Amino acid sequence: MLDVNVIRNDPEKIREMLKNRNKDDAILDRFLAADSEWRDVTNEGNRLRKVRNEVSMAISKMPSGPEKDAKIAEMREVSEKIKTGEARITELEAIRQDCILNIPNIPHESVPIGKDENDNVVVYEAGRKRTFDFKPKEHWEIGEDLDIIDFERGAKVAGSGFYCLKGDGARLERALINYFLDMHQDQGYTELFTPVVVNKNALIGTGQYPNLKDDMYYLEKDDMYLNPTAEVPVTNLLQDEILDKEQLPIYYTAYLPSFRREVGKHADTKGIIRVHEFNKVEMVNFVLPENSYARLEELRKNAEDIINGLDLPYRVLLLCTGDMSFSCSKCYDLELYAPGKDAWLEASSCSNFTDFQARRARIKYRPEPHLKSEFIHTLNGSGLALPRTMVAILENYQNKDGTVTIPEVLRPYMRGQETIGRR
Repeated sequence: MLDVNVIRNDPEKIREMLKNRNKDDAILDRFLAADSEWRDVTNEGNRLRKVRNEVSMAISKMPSGPEKDAKIAEMREVSEKIKTGEARITELEAIRQDCILNIPNIPHESVPIGKDENDNVVVYEAGRKRTFDFKPKEHWEIGEDLDIIDFERGAKVAGSGFYCLKGDGARLERALINYFLDMHQDQGYTELFTPVVVNKNALIGTGQYPNLKDDMYYLEKDDMYLNPTAEVPVTNLLQDEILDKEQLPIYYTAYLPSFRREVGKHADTKGIIRVHEFNKVEMVNFVLPENSYARLEELRKNAEDIINGLDLPYRVLLLCTGDMSFSCSKCYDLELYAPGKDAWLEASSCSNFTDFQARRARIKYRPEPHLKSEFIHTLNGSGLALPRTMVAILENYQNKDGTVTIPEVLRPYMRGQETIGRR
C-alpha cells in the first residue's frame, strides 16, 4: 500500500494515477474526507485531554465545595467527549485502511500511459518462428491425438476448467518443473516448498486481497484460501520481519500448484490456456530500494533464460498503466508464440512492486544498526507458468507424423526420450 503521507501531500498526483489505471477516484475522495476528519477529531481529543489533565491538577488542590463539584462535573463531560471521539477515530481509521488497501501502486515514470492491453509496448521479439510444411494443430488436438491430455475425465473429477495430464504429458510437465527449478538454482535462487493454502493476512500482504478476492477459492470453514500464485506464501514468509542490510538481496524460487476461479474468462477458451488449477514456478526477490529497477531487468532475464533454453519464440511487452496488476509499479510480460493457435500467450510476468507489498506485509531492513528500519522492495516473476509453456512446446515442436519432439534441454529429465508418440 502507499504511504499515507504520499496521498496527503499530493492528492492530485494520486487522482491522475487512478485515472491512468482505469480506477474510480471516488476512493481517493473517501480517503481524504475520512483522513481530514480523523486529524480534526484526533487534534480535538488531544486538546481535551490536555484540558482534562490541567483542570484535574487544579481540582486536586481545590477545597471541597460547589466550585470543585462543578469542575468535576465539567470534566466528566469532557471525558465523555473524549470517549466519543475515540470511538469515531476507530471508525475513521477503518475507513482509511479500507481505502488504502484498495488504492493501487504508483507506476514508474517509464511505464507507458494506456487504457488496456492494446496500449502495451512490444520491447522486442526473440527466437525463430518455425516454418511448417503442414498445417500445425492446436495443442488440445495434439494432446487428445497423443492421449496425453484428458479433458473429459478432468472435468468429471472437478468440473469445467480442470484437466488431467496422462503418460508422457504428465512426465513432460514434471520435466519442465524440474528444469525450471534447476535453472533458478544456477541463477542463485534458494528453492522453497511452501504451504498451498494461505490466510487473509498473506493475501493482504501481496495485494491480492481485497482487490482479487472474488477470483480466489475460499475455504470458508477454515477461513483460508487456495493460493492464486506462489508469490503469496513466498513473499509473506518474511512478514513482520526486520532484516539486516547484509542479508539482502534474497532470491527465492518455489513450485506450487495455483488456483484461480477465472470467473467469466475461461468459457471461450478451449484447452489449457485458461484454467482453474495450474502449476507454476515462481521467483521472488527482496532487495534494497536503490537496486530494485536494475534487479527487474535481471529478473526478466532469468525468465528469458528459461525460454531460450527451450528454444521457443517469444516477445517481451512493457505493460501500460491500464494493464498492469494492482500492486506493481512496472511490469514486463513474456509471451510465447503458439503457431497452432497463431497467438502470443503470456507465460511470465516480471514485476517490481517497490515498497508497496513490503508496507502491507511489514517487511523491513535496517540500513545500519543505529538507524531506523525502512521498507525493502519486492519483485516477482513467473519462471514459468506451466500450461502455456506446455501449449507452446506442443505446438512448436509438433511433427507431420503426429509426434512431438521433446526439447533437448528436457530430455535428461525424461530419461533420454526424444519424441512423444501415441502409445
